[in-house]
Amino acid sequence: MAHHNPWPDEGNTGHIWDEDIRELDNPPPLWWMLSFYMGFVMIIFYTLYYPSIPLVNTHTKGLAGWSSFKEYQEEFKVLNNWRDKKFAEEEEKLAALSVEEILKDDYLRTYAVKTSKMLFGDYCAACHGSGGQGNPNFPVLADDDWLYGGTGSAIKVSIAGGRVGNMPAKGLLGNLTDDDISHLADYVIALSEHKGDDPSVALGKAAYGKGMCMACHGPTGKPMGPTGAANLTDQAWRFSSHKEEIIKLIAHGVNVKKDGKLIKGTKNAVMPSFGKRLPNAEVNIKRLAVYVHQLGGGL
Repeated sequence: MAHHNPWPDEGNTGHIWDEDIRELDNPPPLWWMLSFYMGFVMIIFYTLYYPSIPLVNTHTKGLAGWSSFKEYQEEFKVLNNWRDKKFAEEEEKLAALSVEEILKDDYLRTYAVKTSKMLFGDYCAACHGSGGQGNPNFPVLADDDWLYGGTGSAIKVSIAGGRVGNMPAKGLLGNLTDDDISHLADYVIALSEHKGDDPSVALGKAAYGKGMCMACHGPTGKPMGPTGAANLTDQAWRFSSHKEEIIKLIAHGVNVKKDGKLIKGTKNAVMPSFGKRLPNAEVNIKRLAVYVHQLGGGL
C-alpha cells in the first residue's frame, strides 16, 4: 500500500494499492438511504399493527387484531366446508348404513378406513398402538383374538359403550391356595401349548376345576362365546405369558374392588366409552369400527 496520495482532493481514504487502486469515501446513493430509513418506519408500523411485544402474561394484540390462530380457524373452516360438500354423499351413507353394510361396500369401506386414521391416532393409538399392535397391557387389534367379538357390530358396541374387564381373585370361589395358583399357572401355560392333558400339569387341571375357572374360560380353556373371558388355548396373552405374572393375575384378578377401591395387585383393565367423547359420535363410531375391523383381525 502506497504512503503517498497522488489524488488528495479526490475524496479517497488514502488507502492505495498497486499505485492507482484506491478506496473512495463517497456517501451512499439517495435511494439506498431512503430505503434504509424506510426500514425503521416499517419496524414501527409492524410493531403497532401486528401482535409483537411480549408482556408478563400476554402480548400486545396489534391494531389489526390479527393472530395466526384466527387465520388457522378461518382456513380450517373453509377446508371443512369444502370437505362437507365434496363428501356429503359418502357421509350420508355412513350415517344411514350399518357397520356390516359398510363393510360389504368396497368403496364405502375404503372411504371409512381412510377417514378414520386421524380419529384412531387421536383416540385409540395411545392404548392400542398406531397400527393396532397393542401397547403393553393393552389388547392387540390386529389379530383375530377377540374378547367381546370381532364382528363389525360387536366392535361398534365396544367402542360406543366401553368395556370393563372382570376376573375374580383366587378363582371364581376365591378358594385357591398359593400352591393351587402356582399349579394353575403351569396348567394355563400348558393349555396355550396344547398340552393340557399332560400328566405333569394334572394338579393344575384339578385347580382349574376347584376354582371354577371353566365358568368363564370353558371346560377346556376356550370360552363358549365372546363373553370377555380370554381364550387360554391360543398364544394371545392379554397381559403376560410369564409364569410369575400369571400367578399375580390369578391371585389378584382383574378390576377386583374392596370397599369401592381396587385391591392391591389387581389389573385395572378398563376401556372407556366413546359414545359421548367422539365428535359426531354416531357416524365416527361406525367409521372407527370399520377401521378396527380392517386392521386384520375382524371376523
